Amino acid sequence: MRKKYIGLVISVLLFSACGSTSPKSDSGGERPVLTVTIEPLRYFTEAIAGTRFTVESIVPRGSSPETYDPTPAQLLALADSRAYLRTGSIGFEQVWMSRLMANTPEMPVFDTSKGIDFIVEDEGPEPHIWTSAVNARIIAENIATALCALDSTHTAEYLHRRDSLVTVIGHTDSLCRSLLSRADADRTFLIYHPALSYFSRDYGLRQLSIEEAGKEPTPARLKELLDLCQKEKVNVIFVQPEFDQRNAELIARQTGTRIVSINPLSYDWQDEIIGVAKALANTANRHEK
Repeated sequence: MRKKYIGLVISVLLFSACGSTSPKSDSGGERPVLTVTIEPLRYFTEAIAGTRFTVESIVPRGSSPETYDPTPAQLLALADSRAYLRTGSIGFEQVWMSRLMANTPEMPVFDTSKGIDFIVEDEGPEPHIWTSAVNARIIAENIATALCALDSTHTAEYLHRRDSLVTVIGHTDSLCRSLLSRADADRTFLIYHPALSYFSRDYGLRQLSIEEAGKEPTPARLKELLDLCQKEKVNVIFVQPEFDQRNAELIARQTGTRIVSINPLSYDWQDEIIGVAKALANTANRHEK
C-alpha cells in the first residue's frame, strides 16, 4: 500500500513539474518560498531570512519526522520552492529526499548539518542536531550561506540577521550552562525517544532512552530501566507529544520520578532548550531515593 501511495504522489508531482512555471521571483510581489523539513529549522531560517522569503515546513506540527509521509498537495507545492534546506539525516529525509529531488532536479538543496560533528550510532548519524546550541550556531551559518547564494543582493542583511540569531543562541547556551552547573542539577535523565543526545553531549549529561531502536521496550528492558533509575537517582522522565507515554508513566509510578513534557520539534527553539535545562536544574518536588 505504501509503495502504491508513493508511486501516486510522485506521478502527481511529475505531472505538475511538467506544466509548472519557474520559481517565483523576488520582484513579483509574492515572497519566494523556501521549504525546510521541521519546525525548528523553520525558526532558524525565518530568523535569518526576515521578510525576504516565506519559509514552510514539510513535516507539520504534531507529526514525527521519522515516519511522516508528505501529502500530494505538499509535493505539488514543493515544485514552486526556491530551495530546500534539509536538516541532515532525519528519517523523513532518508526516505523521501532522493525521490523528491529526482522530480525537482532544478531546485537547489542545502544541507544545514554541514560541518557538524555527528554522534554516530548503529543506525547511523544521530539526527537531532538542532537540540544543541553548539550545533545551532553551525546551522545558522549554513542557512546564512544558503540565503546569500540564493539572493546575493541582500547578503549584508542576511549576515546581520545571522549575527543576531547567533547572539540568541549564545545567550541560550550560557543560560543552560549556568543552570546545569548547579551542584544539585540532575546529570542523568530518562526520555522516551532519544532526542537530546547532542544536548547531553554539550553539557556532560547522560541520556537514558525508553525506546529501543525505534521500538517499544521489552519487559526485560523496562526492568533494566527501573533499576537504572534507582541506581542513577533519576528524577526526570521527558516525554514528547508524538510518542506513547504509558511506559514512562509506569516507570514514574514505580520510582516516583517526575514526568516532564517537552517538544524538541517545536518552532519555539529557545524556550524548549532552556525548558529542558530548567527541568533538570529544578530542585522542587524531588523524592528521596
